[in-house]
Amino acid sequence: MGSVPRILAFAGSLRKDSYNKKLVVVAAAGARDAGAEVTLIDLADYPLPVFDQDLEASQGLPDSAVRLKTEFKNHDGFLIGCPEYNSSITAALKNAIDWVSRPLPDEAPLACFKGKVAAIMSTSPGALGGLRGLVHVRAILSNIHVLVLPDQKAIPNAHKAFDDHGSLTDPKQQQAVLDLGARLTETVAKLAD
Repeated sequence: MGSVPRILAFAGSLRKDSYNKKLVVVAAAGARDAGAEVTLIDLADYPLPVFDQDLEASQGLPDSAVRLKTEFKNHDGFLIGCPEYNSSITAALKNAIDWVSRPLPDEAPLACFKGKVAAIMSTSPGALGGLRGLVHVRAILSNIHVLVLPDQKAIPNAHKAFDDHGSLTDPKQQQAVLDLGARLTETVAKLAD
């Protein structure tokens, strides 16, 4: 492998004790174990107004959007924990994608997304584990030129899925999420060769 794959890991939730934040930490460990350099961020550290093209035209991109764009641009792949709200993508995740997709002066359209690879996962207290929301996240990312791995994980019963140390209580689920992080690392590395 030439350069070390750089992976940006985050959840599409602003909630401090988000189950999806815990889930993405597990996947990030799998990516690190496979040789990636992983940056774990919290979208709550990048407060953004609801995307508004009039606001963008009058004031430019908010500083937090520029900082978030820099993170996306400086990484080869994304590990995304995707909470499901009302059977779809969260407003926080969609808003972050919308702001990051906006080009800065002299920047190519979708520069932060084209050629990048993503692995998506979810957990939810419900029986489907957030599966319905993953369909929408996959469609959005694919449409903005992100290669989304076919493998994904949806972990049900999130309120019972984690132990006190943040690991999944089911060893098979724990390994599957670790493997998802590793697979993203391997895919990014192969595409870089």
